[in-house]
Amino acid sequence: MLWNWRTPRLYHKQANDCFSKKMKYIMLYAIKLYWKLIPPSQRRKCIFKKSCSNYVFEITQKEGTLEGLKAFRFRYKNCRGNFQVFKNPINNEIQMILPSQQIINKEEIADRLINLPS
Repeated sequence: MLWNWRTPRLYHKQANDCFSKKMKYIMLYAIKLYWKLIPPSQRRKCIFKKSCSNYVFEITQKEGTLEGLKAFRFRYKNCRGNFQVFKNPINNEIQMILPSQQIINKEEIADRLINLPS
């Protein structure tokens, strides 16, 4: 029997795909566990309209583990205060500057932050 140089690569890709799927399900399970164990009243209030856990769950489900981890990292870094909600004087829209200096529009901002008394 001749050794085929392509076999190890194929095996490695299959093993990688299997590992990626397992990691995806572990990550989704961890988020579901978080939802079950920590009641909404005890969770930190998110500055985004879609909660961080819902956002990461959705991205992980649709795009996989790596994208889910990237989404988690982005949300974790930007959902820790040091944000500013303001009314843009140019277009008169409500926007928010995140700690990463990214500007997001009203559609992505939590209602509780938009409806603050002036």
